[in-house]
Amino acid sequence: MKVFLGGTCSGWKWRDQLQKMLDCDYYNPIVKNWSEEDRLREVKEREESDYVLYGITNGIKGVYSIAEVVDDSHKRPDKVIFLNLYQEQKNKESKQMSHSLKAVENLLKENRIKVYSGVHAMQDVADFLNLMNKRKG
Repeated sequence: MKVFLGGTCSGWKWRDQLQKMLDCDYYNPIVKNWSEEDRLREVKEREESDYVLYGITNGIKGVYSIAEVVDDSHKRPDKVIFLNLYQEQKNKESKQMSHSLKAVENLLKENRIKVYSGVHAMQDVADFLNLMNKRKG
């Protein structure tokens, strides 16, 4: 079984932490010098993976990862996992982002997407993926 590790690219390197927790194969799209070849491989890996995980952290700078997860929630709902690792700060912008991501969570849940957030979210995702890997093996 393989999981695609999509989502936030800047800030906290959550993929490094999650990869150590996984008993399954994964594809990490983060590379040093992004090229067209890397883009094509990412498209292929995203398409062929058993699960597509979108992790969102405070490093989120744009909306493309959110667009991707919503798009995938319609095209391949059985494969999509949303991991909300965003931690609300005390400023207005952070509170707005936190509220917006909670609304995204609710939209995804309505599409029957697996959504994980909160203190144990990363461990819960790893536990789920490891269980699915065990069942498949």
